[in-house]
Amino acid sequence: MRSDILIRHEGFKALFTHLDPVEAERFLVMLRRDNQNYTEWRKSLWADQSVEEVAQKATAHWQSETQQ
Repeated sequence: MRSDILIRHEGFKALFTHLDPVEAERFLVMLRRDNQNYTEWRKSLWADQSVEEVAQKATAHWQSETQQ
């Protein structure tokens, strides 16, 4: 299991890789002030899709990201 520090580091790295600094800061501020229950939200995120459909989309996304 990875440490909290490593997870935090990887999270920030991913965030700043895909967003400019201002957008990343806005995202972090939104997370802090939002009272949404992310665990419950995540449960319903792909409720209308099968595991195979989600896996296909994830694979396609991963392949498009690695080709850039």
